[in-house]
Amino acid sequence: MGNDMLPAFTGPELCALEAHEVVDLLKRREVSSDELLDASLARIETVEPAVNAMPTVCSDRARAAIRALSNEQADHPGWLGGLPLGIKDLDRVKGVRTTFGTLGFADHVPDFSDHFVERLERRGGLVVGKTNTPEMGAGGNTFNAVFGATRNPWNTALNPGGSSGGAAASLATGESWLSQGSDHGGSLRTPAAYCGVVGLRTTPGRVPTTLVSGVSAGHIADGVIGPMARSVRDCALFLDSLSGFEPRFPLSLPSPETSFQDSVAKATPRVRIAFAPDLDGLCPVEPPIRDALVSALKNVEAAGGTVMEDCPDLTGLEDTYRKLRALGFVASFSRLPEDVHRHFKPALRDNWAFARTLKIEDFADANIDRTRLFLAMQGFLENFDVLACPTVGCMPRNSDIEWIDEIEGEAFDDYLGWMKFAFLATTTGLPAASVPVAVSTDGLPIGIQLVGPPRGEATVLAVARAVEMAVGGPFGPVDPVVTG
Repeated sequence: MGNDMLPAFTGPELCALEAHEVVDLLKRREVSSDELLDASLARIETVEPAVNAMPTVCSDRARAAIRALSNEQADHPGWLGGLPLGIKDLDRVKGVRTTFGTLGFADHVPDFSDHFVERLERRGGLVVGKTNTPEMGAGGNTFNAVFGATRNPWNTALNPGGSSGGAAASLATGESWLSQGSDHGGSLRTPAAYCGVVGLRTTPGRVPTTLVSGVSAGHIADGVIGPMARSVRDCALFLDSLSGFEPRFPLSLPSPETSFQDSVAKATPRVRIAFAPDLDGLCPVEPPIRDALVSALKNVEAAGGTVMEDCPDLTGLEDTYRKLRALGFVASFSRLPEDVHRHFKPALRDNWAFARTLKIEDFADANIDRTRLFLAMQGFLENFDVLACPTVGCMPRNSDIEWIDEIEGEAFDDYLGWMKFAFLATTTGLPAASVPVAVSTDGLPIGIQLVGPPRGEATVLAVARAVEMAVGGPFGPVDPVVTG
């Protein structure tokens, strides 16, 4: 997998650099934040008509933020020093239109920023715009009635994944160097795989977010904020920027003693990977994906790693995930006004209806089963660094398909069925990354998912870096391949 297989990139040279390289230039004062913002805005103007990844741009606010930049945290490992980045439209940026992808909030402008946004800005991140998302973050394809559909940069006729599809597409095209995502049912992992970038689902509590009853798209323990970038090193930089103890968030974790970037810098090829190509029959996998993952892991072995096909007992995973997700819907949406509910797309209304059919015993069973699954994974990972599996079981389909109803002859009754590979990390509260490992014969990226031990983001990132090196990554940005 080399960059010679990628589509061309004709954007500004600065946009082709990795984030850690740009931050190094900022530290040495060899480039200014104004230059970076100019490059980012120029790239956004060029590619947005093709991909619709960042429909809300806040250039004036970003320009004003440059004037207010402080070096107070310049010695922090997550210091960004004036680097432009994207924030998902499920999350609040003070004074910037935040729609949650639904007509009920189409004109909503918050008067505060989410906790992690405050932190990013203190550490020198410049919010250049808001990235597109499906309505209330619910969906594996990124479209909504406010801004329309986001397109896959590798083939604009195809689905970029969701719900962080705008974040992934903006990174892949070089609009920004870092872009924040969030994840419940694979919402940053699936777009990362489909758009050829890196996405890390974090441990609940690793990145603090704001608790606002009735205006939240995720459950406190299951929906998480995570970093997305074009390389593992950049993902580690972004996680250092995002993480740290926050007293206003009850699950908040302190920053580790060793920075995530240092953990990646110390990555060794001698990793121990368990490989479960279909998670013991959980979900079918198309041959191009299965073959690409097998080939990538052979490269990992050739570099000095150990790969063994194995999988713990995951009985009841799908049922447990669906019940926990339903509880999240009740917590998030029960107090929304009717003026918001009435705009919900049919899939959201179906989710809401299902959640209200469940009884307290269903939620109790789900939490008991979650504990069993967590302990199974925790014990299993005592013998491995990570469990590897597909990020998603099929290649991207046409963008106008709301959700994928069949893979390899197996039919699904709703839009969650084709995203089953995402359920494991969410249900067990474990960190998981999607890393690009190949380009298909059709010219589309393929990602591998790495699920790590409890609070093991450092381990996941180190293994991800070993995989990235073994396959010749990372990818650089691409010009949109406009089709259809």
